[in-house]
Amino acid sequence: MNDYKEKILKICNESSKDTLMQTLEIEYIDVGEDFLLAKMPVTPKVHQPDGVLHGGATAALAESVGSAASYVFLDGNKFFVKGLEISANHVKSVKEGFVYARATILHKGRTTQLWEIRVTNEDDQLVSLCKLTTIALPRK
Repeated sequence: MNDYKEKILKICNESSKDTLMQTLEIEYIDVGEDFLLAKMPVTPKVHQPDGVLHGGATAALAESVGSAASYVFLDGNKFFVKGLEISANHVKSVKEGFVYARATILHKGRTTQLWEIRVTNEDDQLVSLCKLTTIALPRK
């Protein structure tokens, strides 16, 4: 499982090159049977004007992890995945350190999937609770 895990994380991290994920310094750090976990540093480049983590950066982290999880847990060679809707409830602010986003699937339909992405701080306190709906369409 360890070799498989490392391979998945390597693919996820390599696919982030020259994308928003690289700009936000998102790094995929763990994967299990039913989850994908990433982290993102909280620095001034992802702050809103009052010096706390911007909700848009949090939503970008959540959508990135949820979409990557779709590729990992649905056969990315057979399907391409697109996000349909994302919602985020921000409950705690963060000024520095890292935030962690853990995507788990709530519904895995033939075409649509529903992901829960919990964004937490370094003390494992909930920062944002996000929901992502994706669609898997067959590659032709």
